[in-house]
Amino acid sequence: MSIDIVGPKVAGDDDVLTPDALKFLESLHREFEPRRQALLEQRQAVQHRLLNGWHPSFREDTRSIRESEWAVGDIPPDLIDRRVEITGPTDRKMVINALNSGARVFMADFEDANSPTWANMVQGQTNLSDAIDRHIYFVSPKGERYQLNDRVATLLVRPRGWHLLERHLAVDDQPLSGSLMDFGLYVYRNAERLVEKGSGPYFYLPKLENAEEAALWEDVFCFAEDALGLRRGTIKATVLIETILAAFEMDEILWALRPHIVGLNAGRWDYLFSIIKKFRNQTAVLPADRQQVTMTVPFMRAYTELLVKTAHRRGAYAIGGMAAFIPSRRDEAINRVALAKVSEDKEREAADGFDGTWVAHPDLVPLAHEIFTRALGDGVHQRHRLRDEVHVSAGELLQFQVPGGTMTEDGLRSNIAVAIQYLASWLSGTGAVALYHLMEDAATAEIARAQIWQWVTNQVKLDSGFSVNLERVNELIVEGVKEWGANWPKIDEAESLLRHVALSSDWVDFLTLPAYERLVSIEQ
Repeated sequence: MSIDIVGPKVAGDDDVLTPDALKFLESLHREFEPRRQALLEQRQAVQHRLLNGWHPSFREDTRSIRESEWAVGDIPPDLIDRRVEITGPTDRKMVINALNSGARVFMADFEDANSPTWANMVQGQTNLSDAIDRHIYFVSPKGERYQLNDRVATLLVRPRGWHLLERHLAVDDQPLSGSLMDFGLYVYRNAERLVEKGSGPYFYLPKLENAEEAALWEDVFCFAEDALGLRRGTIKATVLIETILAAFEMDEILWALRPHIVGLNAGRWDYLFSIIKKFRNQTAVLPADRQQVTMTVPFMRAYTELLVKTAHRRGAYAIGGMAAFIPSRRDEAINRVALAKVSEDKEREAADGFDGTWVAHPDLVPLAHEIFTRALGDGVHQRHRLRDEVHVSAGELLQFQVPGGTMTEDGLRSNIAVAIQYLASWLSGTGAVALYHLMEDAATAEIARAQIWQWVTNQVKLDSGFSVNLERVNELIVEGVKEWGANWPKIDEAESLLRHVALSSDWVDFLTLPAYERLVSIEQ
């Protein structure tokens, strides 16, 4: 065995990183790392074409997949009812509260809601195994004890995306894929015990851009099932359609994963971030403050309606997007306005045929549950709603205008405020942070910094008539650091990182790439 642990000693690592578990991770790396690298290179080739005027469309070489009749595989009993799903990181208290929240599903997140410190990655695996075994508890500094209720949510796990590395594990001095580490440890440690309990190893797959990337996951699943003696199709996955390119390949992604896939999910911030990233040299892309780009603007409606139609045609679930609002304990006026917007959003999803939705806070579970229960009636999903009346063209997906949208200095200030404070939290080891009554994760920071970069690079003119430039953005960053700095120990590192990912002349594909390098250096 030539896999090495190069991370610092953390609590519980002897139990998680056993010789057999490491051997399994090494086998995943040797089998799939070359393909992962090739697919990432292919992303760059496609990006080059986009920057040179190519417009994506539905693939001609896969037309037969889209036009033929077929369905995904079986759906396990504990994934039949998904009307409300809650998401969050894998720290011990969050795992308990989310499983107890009343939601039908808890997505435990090793990706956007997680800061990938070595301790977080290892201890997160311990927490999930303890939850499966019902051995998990947490005692607060005030002596409050948290433990699992008799009835808990079904557990799904989101591993990191294909582009992310784990530098604390290396095979022949080459870092391990973060995706393969998160998936590999969870399935190796827990598949057998989950099956014995009548469940299984279930996953959410992030950041996919095409069917080939989905096919890589399919082969990883088959490899793991064979290695661990699992029946084919034991592993189940829901794919987040959160990139503009994946929106053109929903049928193909379902086809590639059909023995294992059970649903598609419609996000928001990552989808909008991918649009800016892919079309960043076009000034007319998303000409509005990010808060104005709601799920009801035409191109977002096209995307979500196509997702519901595609998923249901293939017998898969369609899961709606995030309600990130955090109810206030003190300000009922804020709650009334925000909860009205949450209700409107969830009513729209339920009316459109979604089978369930996401929330970020337990207090939103009852509201979302009531709305979807009313829509579902005596059923537990809406897969019978095939939405045959929906017809979405490539042009509708690519018409990135925002009717009535404006670009404002308030929007610019908000992007700076959220991005820099989130990064300060992330560099301190916390990847889900409450900011301005919203639970934010890396997706928010990505769209915020991407829009800053886009506005500066293209010198966009705000509604006030002012053109965004480096000098003004630098002034706002300095003002912000003075205002927020006392609350965030890593604010100086966050400021430097924001300047790198938002103000550099060269585009940075994902802010989590340089952020992770800084996080590793901080740990050392």
